[in-house]
Amino acid sequence: MSLRINDLAPDFKAQTTQGPIDFHQWIGDSWAILFSHPKDFTPVCTTELGYMAGIEPEFTRRNAKLIGLSIDSVDQHARWSDDIEQTQGHRPRYPMIGDTDLAVAKLYNMLPADEPGSSEGRTAATNATVRTVFVIGPDKRIKLMLSYPMTTGRNFDEVLRVLDSMQLTAKHKVATPANWKPGDDVIIAGSVSDDDAKKLFPDGWQAPRPYLRIVRQPR
Repeated sequence: MSLRINDLAPDFKAQTTQGPIDFHQWIGDSWAILFSHPKDFTPVCTTELGYMAGIEPEFTRRNAKLIGLSIDSVDQHARWSDDIEQTQGHRPRYPMIGDTDLAVAKLYNMLPADEPGSSEGRTAATNATVRTVFVIGPDKRIKLMLSYPMTTGRNFDEVLRVLDSMQLTAKHKVATPANWKPGDDVIIAGSVSDDDAKKLFPDGWQAPRPYLRIVRQPR
């Protein structure tokens, strides 16, 4: 099953480093960042998990929960966490899913549904496609998917930036332009007529083109 933006995020039950979870129930009324890894004890992923552990408070401040996934057991995740803490200076405190039967990876279309076997004997190369970030909203729908090659570390500051944009645009009838950062000007959504825009943005806007209406970011 292929997944698209705004699809309902597949629900599942799994074992994690913080015990069993029912995914949708675990999300609750929060946002969720599910980020996956091909294999434990891999170099790029070690840096990623450590970095996410360091900036987890930034996600918490935005009502977003972190959860990792790797094609290995929960016991191995715990041992890997020791290495992450020792080499990166931060220990993951968020749950990490043990996906030894490949079930979640298949459910989220990171491995073929008919992929045989379990985590035993698999390598990072055979799990190479399991390197995706999913941002899931409180409505349990997929808001973002980012997939990276194994040799390129993910930019999790960008995930924070996108989360800020999505939370802003979910609350206000605006969109964010290229390279937007919190505090920058935004664009009035195309679905808003000029008459309605006058009510929403009484201070007016700049319009280099009729379809490009620029306003200050709503607070």
